[in-house]
Amino acid sequence: MKTITLTVTCPDRKGLIAGITNFIYENSGNIVKLNEFVDSEKDLFFIRVEWEQKGFKIPLEDIPREVGRLAKKLHFANDWELFYSHVKQRMAIFCSKYDHCLYDLLIRHKSGELDVDIHVIISNHSNLKYVADFFGIDFVHIYVHKNKRREAENKQRNILKKYKIDFIVLARYMQVLSEDFIKYYRNKMINIHHSFLPAFEGAKAYHQAHQRGVKVIGATAHYVTKEIDKGPIIRQDVIQVSHRDSVEELVIKGRDLERQVLADAVKKYLQHRVFVANGRTIIF
Repeated sequence: MKTITLTVTCPDRKGLIAGITNFIYENSGNIVKLNEFVDSEKDLFFIRVEWEQKGFKIPLEDIPREVGRLAKKLHFANDWELFYSHVKQRMAIFCSKYDHCLYDLLIRHKSGELDVDIHVIISNHSNLKYVADFFGIDFVHIYVHKNKRREAENKQRNILKKYKIDFIVLARYMQVLSEDFIKYYRNKMINIHHSFLPAFEGAKAYHQAHQRGVKVIGATAHYVTKEIDKGPIIRQDVIQVSHRDSVEELVIKGRDLERQVLADAVKKYLQHRVFVANGRTIIF
């Protein structure tokens, strides 16, 4: 079933839901999903409404214009987006040496679980080229010198433009991106990292966690911001562990969790269920 999805984020006011749903009804649209939320503290309104393309009176090419007129009438002129289920988004994956999240995304894509076009994998190491070759996806190795990060990012941006990429997934890409790069892809880069309670940083976080006897380990998928690992959160989960788990077992459990959390976050993004306002996410 082909569908059309409208998302709106705007100041709350009376008549928004009625106005939007009546517009769809008056043009013979059949709504299949509708989610809305009002943030009373910020006085913000969020809605995601999806309806069948079949039978809708307005031709596809005219829908943006007509929704624009509706937005002007209901006073959300600059706060809406339209998406069509038959138009796949174009995704790039950034990775380094860890392969678990990369493999997982590619397998889910191959099986049809992720309805997206993956066009290129970009890495600061050449180690995982064989993975890209196995799945038939272009691989670009761009070495990142600590004193020439901007030069590397310029190359990355040129590659992303070449492939007309819509959004990026950092599948354990172990590099810090510049503020300019992040700003250019604002709310279009999803990252995954392990999260412990309490927090442990550095290359051997699992070793530290094991020494401290943690009872819970977790993973967080979030948008990338200039504050490292502090962007708006899309998906989180935790699992129980115990003193019986070795460091190796903690690593295995943690990576399993990272795979699931990242995949879930990507799915929500692809379904246009993630809204961001004031550094906070609203997930439908």
